[in-house]
Amino acid sequence: MISFIIPAYNAEKTLERAVNSIINQKDNNFEYEIIIVNDGSTDKTNEVAKQIIEKYNKTIYYFEQENEGPSKARNTGIEKSKGDYIIFVDSDDYISDTLLKDIERHINNGIELIKWNPIFVTNDGQEIGREDCYPFDVKTGIDAFNYLYGRDKIIATPCTYAIKRTIAPIFPNGRYHEDFAVMPLTILKAKTMIFIDKNEYYYVQTSNSIMRNTDLKKQRKKLEDLLYISEEMVKQSKELKLDNYTEDNLKIFITNSLLAVLPDLSGENKEYYETELKKRKISKNLKIRNPKQLVKKVLLKLKGF
Repeated sequence: MISFIIPAYNAEKTLERAVNSIINQKDNNFEYEIIIVNDGSTDKTNEVAKQIIEKYNKTIYYFEQENEGPSKARNTGIEKSKGDYIIFVDSDDYISDTLLKDIERHINNGIELIKWNPIFVTNDGQEIGREDCYPFDVKTGIDAFNYLYGRDKIIATPCTYAIKRTIAPIFPNGRYHEDFAVMPLTILKAKTMIFIDKNEYYYVQTSNSIMRNTDLKKQRKKLEDLLYISEEMVKQSKELKLDNYTEDNLKIFITNSLLAVLPDLSGENKEYYETELKKRKISKNLKIRNPKQLVKKVLLKLKGF
């Protein structure tokens, strides 16, 4: 059985679309359940969820919790789920009607992690673009990470995976960047992974950004969480006993992720963040494997990173 987990916060306008995209799957033989976790919504998400359950003769479960963020909502969904595989669908997004058909063979073969990529759309469904796919046949998670980490920009997006329950992640409660915290390590834990050449997830784009936020206090919290999570990832990776090449690649991935937010910062938060990066001497994590990487490392050292 497949467990679709939908964390929902103020999703009265989009929740049914997400549920419909699951119910309208074509040509597959899977049993599935849909688990909606209302994360303390202040709109009519509660009423809409109950109407959905009454409307459809499907296995849909609904849970409510205080507003504790998407990590807690996803963790609640995992705890309540019974499926052999877990697929996350955010309440403002939706999936293609062929997703289950396209991954059926791989689930039947017991592949632990199955990846696809998204289609970026506006709220009214107009396509903006597609993330490139980098398909491969069955690899170990370590080989998959080493192949993807410098190619796939959305490697840390949990909604682009079917995850076998045995390796399902636990998201860090009360932290931003929760996807970044768990998906790279989940990939590295997987004994088997496959990347299908399909764009199956409709990722609705809004004007919001995790760093471009006028709330400077919230932005500071996000920066603090990003730094904390980066350090925790390195600590947790020690338990995996990675080979040196893979460990280096993980550190490069983390370092590049830390640097990627700098262009969105200004003022006191930029000064704070740069100071923290300099304390950590992050340039030491970059390996010189080609001239471009040499230049990058030299420039970072010159800036004190």
